Amino acid sequence: MKVETDDGAMPAHLWLPETGRGPGILLVQEIFGVSAYIRRRAADLAALGYVVLAPEIFWRLGVSEVATGPDMLDEALAVAGRADWDLAVADATAALSALRERAEVDAGVGVVGFCFGGGLAYAVAAGSPVDALVSYYGSALPSLIEAVPAIEAPSLHHFGDADTYIPPETVEKIRVSVSTGGPVELHVHPGAGHAFDNDDFVAHHAEASAAAWSITERWLASTLPAA
Repeated sequence: MKVETDDGAMPAHLWLPETGRGPGILLVQEIFGVSAYIRRRAADLAALGYVVLAPEIFWRLGVSEVATGPDMLDEALAVAGRADWDLAVADATAALSALRERAEVDAGVGVVGFCFGGGLAYAVAAGSPVDALVSYYGSALPSLIEAVPAIEAPSLHHFGDADTYIPPETVEKIRVSVSTGGPVELHVHPGAGHAFDNDDFVAHHAEASAAAWSITERWLASTLPAA
């Protein structure tokens, strides 16, 4: 499907739950794009009863996803370095609006993001009302909390204590900052580094991934329940 923006149509991918209806979740990609991993997580969320929309945030660069392989991180960083952050926020916000307007969405709408998408999801929630936010190791959060200290929506954050991009002292600053807004849960997973949930990436940490996803399922069921 396509999401209309001020500059054209952005490709996006839609998953429906078995019932065909439910709360909406905007799923915001990592720097690897709408990859096989992101599509698997979208299917997981749909299986929980959510209508899931994953926009291709790098569409302006002509990139849908970065191929899995030994050079995937370097290639993805190069793509992300060319992306315009403000346009990415605007595009993700347009996707949120498009999701909210879909006939299949019969309840609230949340945002779930990973890495690059974890920060982008936070920025979207700061500018538009959402009912829930789940951010996995949001790479932009250290800078975002200076401009947007907290959001009103309930939020869940996951980090790893071995993350060299977001070290423990930075996670603690994030915890303090986001706790001034809506209800917050923040979990730090032992032994996990950045991108620990991505099972197509070398940093995947199976134990942390399973624990974090179990928490996410429980938190979503409480905060944005699906029938």
